[in-house]
Amino acid sequence: MENSDQRQGPIQFFPVGSHPTGEAGNVSERAGTATGFLRIFGEVISYLFHPLFIPGYITAFLLYIHPLAFAGETDIRKHLKLISVVLSTALLPSFTVFLLRQLGFVQSIQLRTQKERIIPIVASMVYYFWIFYVSRKLPDNPPELVQMLCAVFISSIISLTANNFIKVSLHGIAMGVLTGFFIHLAWVSIVPVGVALSISILVAGLVTSARMMVSDHTVRELIWGLGIGLVSMFISVWVAMPE
Repeated sequence: MENSDQRQGPIQFFPVGSHPTGEAGNVSERAGTATGFLRIFGEVISYLFHPLFIPGYITAFLLYIHPLAFAGETDIRKHLKLISVVLSTALLPSFTVFLLRQLGFVQSIQLRTQKERIIPIVASMVYYFWIFYVSRKLPDNPPELVQMLCAVFISSIISLTANNFIKVSLHGIAMGVLTGFFIHLAWVSIVPVGVALSISILVAGLVTSARMMVSDHTVRELIWGLGIGLVSMFISVWVAMPE
């Protein structure tokens, strides 16, 4: 006999013990089973590399570590660029979730259900598009920064669509964008970035492992997230190609 929850559509509330996509929870693929030190480690990694922080980290790399991306820029201008990116990609989305929590639209700032994710993703999409649009109009911004911001915007569109069918991992999406960015940078940059690429892959592995330990995501949801992030980055390379 068909389960009544499955007939109500993709986005819905599910009984305890069932998977958000309508599949029964499988202990072998479910996450969040770590305890003690491993759980603390997983929580620290998850917060340190929260999806909202990744665009800021990549921007900081281009501003302060890459020798050519912002060569000739004054420190003040570099600080202002970083602030503008962090404001649009981290602070404003965080404040939106905080307001939604205070108004009762979401039960937790961790957005545990697909339904709770809809408004924050739509709001973030607006912020991401704005910072991408503004950055693209400024002639002194390198194409790598513009393409990364475009990837963040594209990933929000894809994640909103995918959210109707699966609780895709937002951490996974961020790691896909991070890794895809450094793969692209290693391909086009005249400056060796092998170390940075290796670190990004290591971070992606740490974060996905951490989410396996402390979140309620399945392996499939994490893989979908990584895939969406990678695809978004490579699409953005074409969409935001320098004129």
